[in-house]
Amino acid sequence: MLVSDFNFDLPEDLIAQHPPEVRGSSRMLVVDRGARTFSDDYFRNLPHHLRGGDLLILNDSRVLPARLYAVRTGLSTQPKSPSPSARIEVLLTQQTAAHVWSALVRPGRKVQPGERLIFPDESGIAVLSAEVLTVGEFGERTLRFSPDPDFLSHLDRIGHMPLPPYIHRDDSSHDKSRYQTVYAAIPGSAAAPTAGLHFTPEILASLEARGIEIARITLHVGLGTFRPVRVERLEDIRLHSEHYTLPAATAASVNSALEDKRRIIAAGTTTTRTLEHCAAMGRMKPHSGSTSVFLAPGHRFRVVSGLLTNFHLPQSTLLMLVAAFMNEEPELGRELALAAYTHAIRARYRFFSYGDCMLIL
Repeated sequence: MLVSDFNFDLPEDLIAQHPPEVRGSSRMLVVDRGARTFSDDYFRNLPHHLRGGDLLILNDSRVLPARLYAVRTGLSTQPKSPSPSARIEVLLTQQTAAHVWSALVRPGRKVQPGERLIFPDESGIAVLSAEVLTVGEFGERTLRFSPDPDFLSHLDRIGHMPLPPYIHRDDSSHDKSRYQTVYAAIPGSAAAPTAGLHFTPEILASLEARGIEIARITLHVGLGTFRPVRVERLEDIRLHSEHYTLPAATAASVNSALEDKRRIIAAGTTTTRTLEHCAAMGRMKPHSGSTSVFLAPGHRFRVVSGLLTNFHLPQSTLLMLVAAFMNEEPELGRELALAAYTHAIRARYRFFSYGDCMLIL
């Protein structure tokens, strides 16, 4: 299959620039895969579409305020006084070792290995500093920060939420809570697991009251989730690696649900990828690791039997995952996914991170 097979025309005014005024008030397209039918609903009614005994799994990764503004100070061996004109944007994408982060830098053409960057607060006082270690493609850099036990606290104070590139506005204080799930716990993501943004404490309580079991995994979302696919064929796609943790309680819950033939509902593509990656190893066991799994059309899902997901970018690997989940036969899955998107566009659903959602059963 070709990447271009997953293209569609999306009116720009359907790309959500802000979250809904009230969390949990989003619309929800419900897809019956077997009947190939669509029905329009609201996310607040999610508990009525699930049944007692279902296992719902959430990604509890917490988004870091990972967009920073730095000042160039020259080579670490030949430092110079910082200049306001040397201000650049640094987006931390993934921690790779102690004090070492992958990042996107812009404008980054002149930022070369050996250069030192400082990160000031509003008063101009340097709060963090880092040395550029390596240069990669498309503005990628590896940074080593000076050790600081309060690194995450400083990040919270001077960092900005890393809103996706299709949100054409600056982040606000409102985004610090709304571009974060209500159950976010483990810091590490450079982008939100957006299917989880719809949940409220009240909806989670309603699910549990109906006998739906809730468990959690952690997958730290990298910016690869937004990176355009630069190849023509699906078989040539290679994803960036992302760190995950499968806790013991969740592994036990998944094994039990599979043995009892109960449905397992994944909240989001990040949760789905983590579960399917772990399932490829056999029986679920608690562990941490990294995954770059690409769930392409034709994938046979071993764990996930229901998927809650937002509407994704044209020609994206996330849309391809949705197509794979729609039907194990690649062409049928692609057709049903694009038919669902056509329905959503005609019905004026809101798209992407702050948009509406789709429940596929």
